[in-house]
Amino acid sequence: MEATEQLMCRPVDAFNPLITTSFQVSCILVISHIFHLLLKPIGQPGPVAQLLAGVVVGPSFLSRIDRVEEFFIQASSAKRGFHPGLHLWWTSLLVAHQETKSDTADLGRLAIYSSLVNEMSCVVVVCTLKAFTSFSKFGGAILIALFTLVLIIVNKYLSYFFNRRNRNNRFVTNSEVFVIIFLLACLSLFVEWIGYTAITCCFLVGLMFPREGKTARTLLHKLTYAVNTFILPVYFGYTGFQFDLSTLNNKLVIALTVLMILVGAGTRIAGTFAACHYLKIPWNEALILAFLLNLKGNYDLILISTPPQPKMVWATDIHNFLLTVVVLDTLIIGPGVAILLNREESCAQYPTTLEILNPESELRMLACVYVPRHVSGHVSLISALGGSPNAPIKPYLVHLVELPKKRKSKLMYHQLEDGDQFSDEEEYGGNDVLEINDAVDSFTVETKILTHQSKLVSSFLTINEDLCNGAEDLRVSIIFLPFHKHQRIDGIMENSMEEIRTINQKVIRHAPCSVGIFVDRGQTGFQQPHGSPSMQNIVTLFFGGPDDREALACSKRISMHNQVSLTVIRFIPTSSRHSSWINDASHKDEEVIMAISNVGTENEIDNAFVETFYNRYVAQGKAGFVEKYVSDGVETVAALREIADMYSLFIVGKGGRGNSPLTTGMSDWEECPELGLVGDLLASSEMNIGGSILVIQRDRHSEPERGGGLLDD
Repeated sequence: MEATEQLMCRPVDAFNPLITTSFQVSCILVISHIFHLLLKPIGQPGPVAQLLAGVVVGPSFLSRIDRVEEFFIQASSAKRGFHPGLHLWWTSLLVAHQETKSDTADLGRLAIYSSLVNEMSCVVVVCTLKAFTSFSKFGGAILIALFTLVLIIVNKYLSYFFNRRNRNNRFVTNSEVFVIIFLLACLSLFVEWIGYTAITCCFLVGLMFPREGKTARTLLHKLTYAVNTFILPVYFGYTGFQFDLSTLNNKLVIALTVLMILVGAGTRIAGTFAACHYLKIPWNEALILAFLLNLKGNYDLILISTPPQPKMVWATDIHNFLLTVVVLDTLIIGPGVAILLNREESCAQYPTTLEILNPESELRMLACVYVPRHVSGHVSLISALGGSPNAPIKPYLVHLVELPKKRKSKLMYHQLEDGDQFSDEEEYGGNDVLEINDAVDSFTVETKILTHQSKLVSSFLTINEDLCNGAEDLRVSIIFLPFHKHQRIDGIMENSMEEIRTINQKVIRHAPCSVGIFVDRGQTGFQQPHGSPSMQNIVTLFFGGPDDREALACSKRISMHNQVSLTVIRFIPTSSRHSSWINDASHKDEEVIMAISNVGTENEIDNAFVETFYNRYVAQGKAGFVEKYVSDGVETVAALREIADMYSLFIVGKGGRGNSPLTTGMSDWEECPELGLVGDLLASSEMNIGGSILVIQRDRHSEPERGGGLLDD
């Protein structure tokens, strides 16, 4: 008991160190939140606010008051120190699994990956040099490597075991999470005890941790809140707390500080510009990337915080000087990055349509589901679009859940990312959440396509607004929505929820990107191409107009899948038989010479787009192409009946064709206008089509595409 009292309240300290530490942390958190509220509207990141909070509490401002200094800066506490490296194993584990919001832009992800490689390279180099300083250090490095390898293997089997053990639960238990965290904490403490930093070990453990299943999902959710809310703010706040303006006490120190900042920033900017010039990255993006890479990382602070050697009298001064440079550099670079990013975002527009998106560029899509039966069809679409390594995709799947009227609070999609043990709102969705998570996990294991899951809980009256805002934040190019009807066993389409239809109509009108409504036919419809024993036959129906061009642009991606056989059928008025867009095609030397008819601006755009598709995909054998000549809607219906049982998926544009003779009279029996004339006909029970249907509408708010495209009103 006496030993405990001596530890908790030493005579040297005027206050109980446990109480003072808690109060210091509380002050930093409160002040950092206040700064964050003030600086967030002008685009300043959280670490800037946290550094400022530490500076305010530290010896530069509040601690200049004698009583405050006596409370905050105590001799014994200063000697005990607060080694920031102890917190970094949390950060390293999180970095290996969590994608930050910066990944919504290619430039942000490039900055993240570059910084990650830079940090890990510094850690590896320093640890290697330390290992070769003596035989004991080298032996310790070998021992650490073995322990890290063992923990990676143990975590892999523990994850699989916990996933199987909790097959009927949404998440693993707290005790199972504690086992994994405890093992990682033991490894970190062991590595720090030997004399190395635990960053590399923990990063490797997190990097090799299995990403699929309930274990990874639970760890990510539990660690995200703790790290972002407590650990990182305290870590950056403590860094700012050590900053002391009194170190800038003469012109020489000020000049050296400015020189260090300019030299450090200048060399990184020059190196970044050289690399970007070699990689042909535009100069404006290179400038933003250079500023992002100028932000100091964790390992800079660890090296600065290394305990000074006894024989080095000037070590403390050097420590204070370098710390001042880091803090000032961050406070200067942070606002600069925010200004550049805001200016770039105001000028640049991300692609909101597939038509203007390069087929080799990353496709960002958002699939929406209400119930588990919607998942199979949407993951099949994701699988079809992600069939080529040359055309990367980033799929998001959001579970839309109705918020009961008795609840007044509204929970945004990014606040509800897969959790049930943290708030009473997480119970929304019931067992559907479990089935959806299991289906997506199985899809990830089978296809190796990482699908980012989230949940949106809101009133169905306003859920379309939340969905559109989320799509805009994620910068997706297309939203996939489920049809409000589902197919019964007897083949009849039955109405599931009328609210779904209303939501679809609202999203179609206000979506910031293209929209696709998927009519799933179940077992007789479109199946997941990955692992399919047979080819999936898909047809794209092209009548003309911006929506059909968008559907054809979507088909480009699908045609790259090796388990998909795509056919494009272009419907042409009989009156245009002698002025077809292809006249007397000659196949000399495997070249197709196409003459484009001039029958109006819209037809010119259609012809040019189809011509490009033909040359790139049909001529290369990636897709088939058929022309159908029809005179009116009756012949169009007859042609569609002929191919009703030939394909597992029909892709068609919603409309925007004007008064086309191809669909004359088809509006007389239109039941679902949100599908368009052709889509509504295909989805009707009278057509008796066994395949699924994807109806695509091009973004109504997009700018006219380059090359004379028109905005469809």
